Amino acid sequence: MTASTSAAAEPRKVIIDTDPGTDDAMAILLALNAPELEVKALTVVPGNVTAEQGLENALKLVSLAGRCDVPVAGGAKHPLAQKLVTAEFWHGSNGLANINLPTARCPADPRFGPDLIIELVHQFPHQITLIPIGPETNIALALSKDPSIASLVKEVVIMGGSISGGNVNAAAEANIYGDPEAASIVFNAGWPITMVGLDVGDRAQVMPHHTAELARTHGPENDFVVSVLKFLETLGERYGFKGVSMYDPLAVGVAIDPTLVTTQAMRVDIELHGQWTRGETVANRRNLVERNVPYRDRLRIEALDKVAPNARVAVSVDAERFVRLFMERLRSK
Repeated sequence: MTASTSAAAEPRKVIIDTDPGTDDAMAILLALNAPELEVKALTVVPGNVTAEQGLENALKLVSLAGRCDVPVAGGAKHPLAQKLVTAEFWHGSNGLANINLPTARCPADPRFGPDLIIELVHQFPHQITLIPIGPETNIALALSKDPSIASLVKEVVIMGGSISGGNVNAAAEANIYGDPEAASIVFNAGWPITMVGLDVGDRAQVMPHHTAELARTHGPENDFVVSVLKFLETLGERYGFKGVSMYDPLAVGVAIDPTLVTTQAMRVDIELHGQWTRGETVANRRNLVERNVPYRDRLRIEALDKVAPNARVAVSVDAERFVRLFMERLRSK
């Protein structure tokens, strides 16, 4: 085996920044059972649930997986510039589909989540992939405290945004809407970003026959995931959804295998002020803007100017291959 082959086989070091609701829980368990990933830490951000509930949920999940070796640290308590919006409506009163997992055996790490991110990025320069699967408050705080991490992170794989409409409202996806100011900081940091948005997540669905297949095998994590999927199936039926969209697990899936999605380089900006569009990820698919110059009593188009892309945006997904990956990793665990 050559040195390059050996290096390619090494697990990718990741930090998952999470607001542990239902799809976060499945994403975390997928990551913890993926030999392709080495989870260096979970950092908790408020979003689907409060910061306190999220930390409790994250600790219960690593305990369920028998992974007390993974540091779990609390972070921000609220978004940068707006009130916290939580989503127990979609995730259950405890964020975990109302499933009462055993009391966590793993203790919380005493470090502040953004500080832990900074510490690990410096400890492993050019090796850490950040996977934010909640609002990006912790990532923005880490950048604001230490901008140098932008040049030291290998990649940021974000579950957030959309280029075809939102789920909170007509324009905005929930994670970006949860803290648009933080998202703007993250998207403008100058580091490599892969955006795994709502649109591809909606095409990567676990259907009832997948859930039934997984239910035929057993294990603590296996059975928990089946219960979560059944909860989400029942909830979705009320609104005409046929399957469970795997938003956060797909972002982890892309960190495991980037070929699961096809991406396109785009300039993505975050709308901060629109009455109807606050939190929208505004994607320039052509990376061109018209240049308007003064001419007599008006402005006149003079040329097209290029804008530099700041993200690779997932535009399609091999959904069946992702679902098979997810099920294979969690089966009998």
